[in-house]
Amino acid sequence: MKKTETLVEKDKKGFEEIAEPKLKIEHKIIAEIVEPKSKVLDLGCGDGQLLYYLVRKKNVQGFGIEIDEKSIYRCVEKGLSVSHEDIDSGLIDYPEKFFDYVILNQTMQQVKNPKKAINRALKIGRKVIVGFPNFCHIVARFQISILGIVPVTHSLPYHWYDTPNTHFLSIRNFSNFCKSEGIIVEKRYYTGKNKRIYLFPNLFAHNAIFILKQNQINTD
Repeated sequence: MKKTETLVEKDKKGFEEIAEPKLKIEHKIIAEIVEPKSKVLDLGCGDGQLLYYLVRKKNVQGFGIEIDEKSIYRCVEKGLSVSHEDIDSGLIDYPEKFFDYVILNQTMQQVKNPKKAINRALKIGRKVIVGFPNFCHIVARFQISILGIVPVTHSLPYHWYDTPNTHFLSIRNFSNFCKSEGIIVEKRYYTGKNKRIYLFPNLFAHNAIFILKQNQINTD
C-alpha cells in the first residue's frame, strides 16, 4: 500500500521538483498579490500551472475556467477544479463578489469581448488581476516600423497565421481603458523576460499586470 500513489500525488511531487524553478515571473508576481486562503477563479487557466501553484503555496480555494479540453485534462490530473466554459458566454452563474480574486492572465487579448469579460470579472470578484502582453514593446515597434512585419517577440511568440490573440494593446491603451470605464487600478507591475521593469514600461516591458477594483460609484 505504501508504494501506491495517486496521479495527483505524483503530479504534486513532480511540480515541486521540476516546475517551480521554471515558474514565470508573472506567475510569481500574481502569487505575491494573492492572499493566503482566499477564493480564486482563474479564467483561461490553461494547464493549471498558476492555479496549482496558488493552491499549493497559498492554500487558496481555487477554481478554473478553460475551453481547451487537453488543458482541462492536465488540470484534472493536478487535482484542480476546472470547468469547460467559454469566457465570452460564461460567468453569469456566479453570485456577486463570490471570489476574492478573479485572474485574467494572458487571456484578455484572446476573448471576443474583453470589455464585457472584465466587467463580469469585476462583478463576481473583489479584485481582478489582469495580465497581458505589451504590443508596443520597443522590439515590436521596430519590427512594424522598420522591417514592416507583424511582430514576433518574447511576449508575442506567435506568427500572424497562428496567433490566438484577437486584440492587440499597449500598456497605455489599457490604462486609458480603465480610466474611461471608471475602473480603479490598485497597483501595476511590469515585466521583461526574467525581471521587473520600472522605467518607461510602455516601451520596455514585455508584459503588464494590473490589479483592478470596481468603482462603487459606477455600481448599479
